[in-house]
Amino acid sequence: MSTGKVWLVGAGPGDAGLFTRKGYEVLKAAEVVVYDSLVGAGVLSMIPEGAKTIDVGKRASHHTMPQEEINQVLLREAEKGYRVVRLKGGDPFLFGRGGEELELLTEHGIPYEVVPGVTSPLAVPAYNGIPVTHRDFTSSLHIITGHKRAGQAYDIDFEALVHTKGTLVFLMGVTALPDICAHLLEAGMDPDMPAAILQKGTTARQKRIVATVATLPEEVKRQGIETPAIIVVGRVCTLADRFAWYEKLPLFGYKVLVTRPKELVSTMAARLRRQGAEVLELPAITTRRIRENQALKEALANLEQYTWIAFTSPTGVRVFMEELIEAGTDIRRMAGLKIAAIGEGTRKALRERGLAADLMPEIYDGASLGEALAGVCSSGDRILLPRAKMGSREILEKLSGIPVDDIPTYETFSEKQDYVDEASLFGPGGVDCAVFTSASTVKGFVEATPGLDYSRVTAACIGKQTKAAADAAGMKTYMADKASIDSVVELVIKLKERQ
Repeated sequence: MSTGKVWLVGAGPGDAGLFTRKGYEVLKAAEVVVYDSLVGAGVLSMIPEGAKTIDVGKRASHHTMPQEEINQVLLREAEKGYRVVRLKGGDPFLFGRGGEELELLTEHGIPYEVVPGVTSPLAVPAYNGIPVTHRDFTSSLHIITGHKRAGQAYDIDFEALVHTKGTLVFLMGVTALPDICAHLLEAGMDPDMPAAILQKGTTARQKRIVATVATLPEEVKRQGIETPAIIVVGRVCTLADRFAWYEKLPLFGYKVLVTRPKELVSTMAARLRRQGAEVLELPAITTRRIRENQALKEALANLEQYTWIAFTSPTGVRVFMEELIEAGTDIRRMAGLKIAAIGEGTRKALRERGLAADLMPEIYDGASLGEALAGVCSSGDRILLPRAKMGSREILEKLSGIPVDDIPTYETFSEKQDYVDEASLFGPGGVDCAVFTSASTVKGFVEATPGLDYSRVTAACIGKQTKAAADAAGMKTYMADKASIDSVVELVIKLKERQ
């Protein structure tokens, strides 16, 4: 086997939307992923199916695996010929010990690349309305590790830092906050110099305390703070309230779990993030095309017998078109067919393939689609219905008396990711709301979370069938006014406002 390669990839500060495009592309091609505790669950959920995962659990003073052993793991996996991604919170080269990991790889001739990440000393203040530089206040920025070995003094020239008159950002210094502030005061810093501590920046649990170098330790004692957090010292901290923007978004402070089929990129997640939610995307189901589908082959060979073809999901569109192409059927043979779509997502999937929907119900569910089709069909019309093997019978009940070829084209299976513990996400400070866009994603989620107390799950559901599945699991369920992405987002905003 040829020698593999290692990529050091920065996962960013927490918000999955801040994971870089290049990082995502590299991660999708990984065969082995070695990751830290500070990598957010949203980024971990992007790890490809089948990749070997190794949790090295590094967090300040709580290392699951010593650094030297991590270096050896990277070397060993690369020597086996694998594409290895070392996924690190923030940026690999900013107190991430990335240089140490590259030393051993260099010694053994292992090829590597570095993919920088969005780093917390810049991103976290930005999400709190603090520009780390501002020409009216400071022209320099200094990033310092606040971590020191137990019993040892700081190897930091605090007097030099004070003399810079720049913004100071201390990482990994929460427990040492009183010491850091004391050293700055001893070095001559003005006791009234503004200072802030910023907790879990860019996530739903973001919190800030702004005070002064002299009073910040006492304020932290009074108000409480959780790790990870960073300390910012400088006059720019006075701008936080004036420039704060993240907390003004409708869903700031709300953590939402979005379930989806593994194959689909979630438009829902993007919409929720734009409203300020911290979104964790977890594939609840995966779909597999039914191979050697004789019934579908015969339907494709005789498309002229149908008046309508009705699609009930984007996956149904994708699978049908794949089969059409593989069968060598000219798409122009669909020219005489009218096309029905169950909702916006399905219509979008058709549009992406150059097809327009002739009919779409106002309510996006099977019963409404069946009713709409029944209202436009004439005597002699025939309907082709390529869909999931376990599709609802509601559409067929509404089409009673009309010839329908109901052909299963794909099956759904629950999807479980070992490196994201879905059940633990619903503990204190965890997920506030789970969004479900189909009954199958509810079932997939339930199968992936055995033992979870579902009464703790607030479920925002896209329609009646989805709500019924969530009700059956014992969740606290709410249904959108319309079966559309916009309506579900509106529902999530309402649920947050009720908190």
